Amino acid sequence: MKTSRAAPALAGGATPLSALRGVGASVAEKLAARGLCSVQDLWLHLPLRYEDRTRLTPIRELQSGVPAQVEATVEAVERGFRYRPVLRVAVGDGSHATLVLRFFHFRAAQAAQFRPGARLRCFGTPRPGQHGLEIVHPSYRVLGDDEDPSLGDTLDPVYPAVEGVGPATLRRLVGQALDLLPEAAALELLPASLPGIAGLPGLRDSLLLLHRPPPGADLAAGTHPAQRRLALEELLAHHLSLRRQRLAQQALHACALDGPGVLARRLLKQLPFALTGAQRRVFDQVRADLALPTPMQRLVQGDVGSGKTVVAALAATLAVERGCQVALAAPTELLAEQHLANLRAWLEPLGIRVAWLAGKVTGKARAQALAEVASGEAQVVVGTHALMQEGVAFHDLALVVVDEQHRFGVQQRLALRDKGPAHGHVPHQLVMTATPIPRTLAMTAYADLDVSAIDELPPGRTPVTTVAVSAERRPELVERIRAACAEGRQAYWVCTLIEEAEDDAKPGQGMKLQAQAAERTFEQLSQQLPGVRVGLVHGRMKAPEKQATMRAFKEGALDLLVATTVIEVGVDVPNASLMIVENAERLGLAQLHQLRGRVGRGAAASSCVLLYQPPLSALARQRLDVLRQTNDGFVIAEKDLQLRGPGELLGTRQTGLAAFRIADLARDAGLLPQVHELADRLLLDFPEVADRVVARWVGGAVRYAAA
Repeated sequence: MKTSRAAPALAGGATPLSALRGVGASVAEKLAARGLCSVQDLWLHLPLRYEDRTRLTPIRELQSGVPAQVEATVEAVERGFRYRPVLRVAVGDGSHATLVLRFFHFRAAQAAQFRPGARLRCFGTPRPGQHGLEIVHPSYRVLGDDEDPSLGDTLDPVYPAVEGVGPATLRRLVGQALDLLPEAAALELLPASLPGIAGLPGLRDSLLLLHRPPPGADLAAGTHPAQRRLALEELLAHHLSLRRQRLAQQALHACALDGPGVLARRLLKQLPFALTGAQRRVFDQVRADLALPTPMQRLVQGDVGSGKTVVAALAATLAVERGCQVALAAPTELLAEQHLANLRAWLEPLGIRVAWLAGKVTGKARAQALAEVASGEAQVVVGTHALMQEGVAFHDLALVVVDEQHRFGVQQRLALRDKGPAHGHVPHQLVMTATPIPRTLAMTAYADLDVSAIDELPPGRTPVTTVAVSAERRPELVERIRAACAEGRQAYWVCTLIEEAEDDAKPGQGMKLQAQAAERTFEQLSQQLPGVRVGLVHGRMKAPEKQATMRAFKEGALDLLVATTVIEVGVDVPNASLMIVENAERLGLAQLHQLRGRVGRGAAASSCVLLYQPPLSALARQRLDVLRQTNDGFVIAEKDLQLRGPGELLGTRQTGLAAFRIADLARDAGLLPQVHELADRLLLDFPEVADRVVARWVGGAVRYAAA
């Protein structure tokens, strides 16, 4: 094995990258910003794709769209300045065909290299051009007269970019790190006796193959045994970190809310509706958890309108019955106000004091609310992020309900949980989400939570008819809104970002451009629909103005609400039966489904029109087709996972759950039963190995799992 000056630290991957040749303080800082701090981090920094430079392809055999390497001689050079500087280099290899190399960014010294007769070896992806096939900005090397460099014997890796560190430098550093790989036995953590390990290659062989694959290795699908070996260990590490967190939670003490449930029965009797079977089942699960002296950690998922809030209200009565307090946190004031109205209507007739604590509660009202919370007079406290602030002290907090938890930052959720230990116990946690989570995702990302699903809509709710319509038919939709509003119904027109500048927008500009799009649409529709009362809501409006408009729409004082996606989590308006989503092709499935959930909340037949700008990409067409074919949020969530991966569904940046390096939850779902079996065995027989597996793959992200 090769050696380097980092050889003394060969025993483990904890060797800092500063020990590698060429890694000074500046480079180390740039690598650390990308999460690359140790040699082990480089082992696990796997290529995004590969380039095959192990062979030369004659120019006449090149195929459009297929990357290839050619060796050729410069035949002609042309510099032009029609719209911007451009350098065209025609090369040939004696195969009676010509290839054009085109450069838009070049220096004079670079252009001087391409003199007629110079020999080049270049790599890139040919595309049709004005004069046959051309490669734009190929990677190339000018060869000496007698130079005949050998071809590589492995595919060249292309790594995820690290800002400020060039691709060649990164490849060289990974190469150095691989030279420090210990022998297989020293690197391997998982005992060969564990189920499912024996049939897969070892970790060392897998890493070497994935960094330096032989020609012809089939790695594109992600199902090569070496990839499955690494995916298995990575999924295992994430699962173990959450299982460990769950075990730690179960060691804590919570107040057992095991009263007779008198208040819950009274609430059920006075509700103007009967619970669905799914609501009853989920409440029974929650009640069983709350009766235990260990903290409940339960996620209740269900579509918009499935009735999660009433389950939370029933749970709250169990805490109040024991003389304890409940906190319900929602991510926006609009949503928190909706919860406040529901809980006051349901709980205050039972003699339960429901307090309100949000950012807009100031002065004497805030001081009074804080005093009631601290004394215990406020039995149920509803609010936003304001609940989590330092000045908020509870008398005896026993249950925390967090709605749409992925919209809160990790530290915020931890801060709310930490409000409970004043009496020696931590609060039970009930997490609610209207984004149905695919089973594969729940098994992996929420292994520290028990998951319940309200998979049944209340009676009287009509399925929403969904159609996709080209933007060319916009005038028809304006007439459709006119007709709906004339019949006394209400409608939404949702604006997403339409400016071409979106991709180049500066941070924070997206909301501004979206607001501008909504304002223009509001002005246009106000002119086109003179008899219709039109309102406008977008994210850049001040909170009181936004809430006043939403309230006016809810109370029927407005017929049409023009809005950005700020209404994705919004108020319940049963009379709204028509929604137009402009530029629907720009949104993901989960977000479109959430938006659609704003209509169909009453008995009237409801419609959602997905307005798109043609031509549609294949992926966008697939998304819109799924929406047209089903209203089932769980089916949509599974498809969204396949199309977009877990990041969007989980709110990865906010949850603190580290992104997977290798594993793909949609592709690798079949590994999950094996992962669970491995985790059981490790925790039982090899607990010290479990710790090392988590440290290798998850590292610092594990501290967030308790949130």
